[in-house]
Amino acid sequence: MITYSIIQKSQLEGATRLDAEYYQPEYFIDFTKGKWQPIGDFLEVCQYGISQSMNEDSVGYPIFRMDDIKNAFVVDNEVKYVDIPEAIFNQFKLEKGDILFNRVNSEEFVGRTGIFKLNGDFVFASYLIRLRVKQGGEILSDYLNIFLNSLHGIKQIRKYRRRAVNQANVNAEELKQIKIAVLPIYLQQNISKLLNESWKELEDSKRLYHQAEQLLLQGLGLEDFEEKEDLSYVVNLSDVQKAHRMDAEFFQPKYNRLIEKLKTKNVKPLTEIVENVPAHFIPKPEEKYTYVELANINSSIGVIDGFSEILGKEAPSRAKRLLKSKDVIASSVEGSLEKVALVENDQEGYIASTGFFQFRSKEILPEVLLVLAKSIVLQMQLQKYCAGTILTAVPKESLNTFIIPVVTSEIQHQIAELVKKSHEARKTSKELLEEAKRKVEEMINRGNF
Repeated sequence: MITYSIIQKSQLEGATRLDAEYYQPEYFIDFTKGKWQPIGDFLEVCQYGISQSMNEDSVGYPIFRMDDIKNAFVVDNEVKYVDIPEAIFNQFKLEKGDILFNRVNSEEFVGRTGIFKLNGDFVFASYLIRLRVKQGGEILSDYLNIFLNSLHGIKQIRKYRRRAVNQANVNAEELKQIKIAVLPIYLQQNISKLLNESWKELEDSKRLYHQAEQLLLQGLGLEDFEEKEDLSYVVNLSDVQKAHRMDAEFFQPKYNRLIEKLKTKNVKPLTEIVENVPAHFIPKPEEKYTYVELANINSSIGVIDGFSEILGKEAPSRAKRLLKSKDVIASSVEGSLEKVALVENDQEGYIASTGFFQFRSKEILPEVLLVLAKSIVLQMQLQKYCAGTILTAVPKESLNTFIIPVVTSEIQHQIAELVKKSHEARKTSKELLEEAKRKVEEMINRGNF
C-alpha cells in the first residue's frame, strides 16, 4: 500500500528542501509549544575538524574520530595521533565543554554527538563538527549535548540528513538550523548535574578496571615489562623451519622475553584453562537476534557496549557465535586485538561475529580471564601469531601454543571484585545518562517553558 502525507505550501516557503523524506510525519515537532530557537543562535564556534593522515605511534597530538564518541561523551580509549604544527594545533585544540557532532557516516551513525570533558591536548577529525556555546548565554553546553542525544534532537537530525550511497550527512549550516527548546537555566543546570555525575561514574569505571589490571601485572612481576622492539636480531634456520614462518615480526625477541618471564610463574597451556568455543551457530531466518561486532566493544573496561537488531535472514555469514553469560570474547583480527569483552548476564543469547575467539573458563574466574586477555599476557601472544595477506588475523590453531599463568585464588577474587565494581560503575553512568535524556524529553513534552 502506498503511504503519503500532505504538506501545506506555506511549509515549503523559505525551505531549501523539496525531497519527500524531509517532510515525513515522523519528524514532526510542534514548535508552538514553548520557546524554540535554532542552535546556531547560541553558538560561538561551529567548525569542521582537521584532515590529516593519522598514526598509532603516539606521534603528535591525539585526534578524535567518530568511533571516539560513545554514549554522549568523547572518550580517549582508542585514539590515534596526528603530527601537525603548533599553529594548526591551536586552531583545532578542544576545550572542555566543546561538543563533537558526527556529520557524515552511515545513516545509523550520522548525528552521533558527545561532549569533551577530558584533561589534555586533543584535536578532532574532519568528519566531525565542533560546537561551542556562547559563554553566559541561554543554553548550557551539557544541555545542548543531551538535547542532540534526545528524541527531539534525533528527530531533527534524521530530518536534515541527506542520503547518498551507503552513507548520509548533515552539514554545519543545516546543523545550526536545528531548533532547540530553550529551557530555563535552572532546569538546564539539573541536566548538567546528571551529566557530570554520569561522567564521574564513567571515569571511576576506568580507574577500577586499571586497578584490576595493575594488581594482575604486579602479581606476575610484569608491571614494568618493556614491549620495545629490537632493531636487529639473529634467528636460527631451525627455528624458522619449526615455526613455518620467516617474517621478522614473528621472531621479535620481546615475545620470548615475555614467555620467559611468564615461565618463572606457575603456567599452564591456554587450552587447559579455557575452552575455545567453536562457531557453529546457524540463525533461523525469521527470528530476531541481537548481533555484536568488533565496533560494539568498549575496549577500555571490556564490555559489550552496543549491538544491532537483525533478522536471521539478514545476518551476515560470519554471525555464527552464540554467546553465553561469562564468556570472554576476544578479537582475532590484527588492528583490533584490544577488542575484548566479558558477556554480561543480560547479554546471554546474543550472536557474534567469527572475528572473535570465544573463551569459556574452565579453571579461573571469568573476570580474571577478561583481564588476562586484555593485558600483555595474552595480547602479545596474539600479536605474535597474526598471519595473512588480505586479512591479517590469528589462526585458531595457534592458540594451542599459548600459555597462561595460574593466579592465586586470593588475587583472583580481588581482581574479580574490582572488575565487577568497574562494570557496575559503567552501568550507573549509562543509567544517569538515560535519566538526563528522559528528563529533557519530559520537560519539552510538557511544553511549559
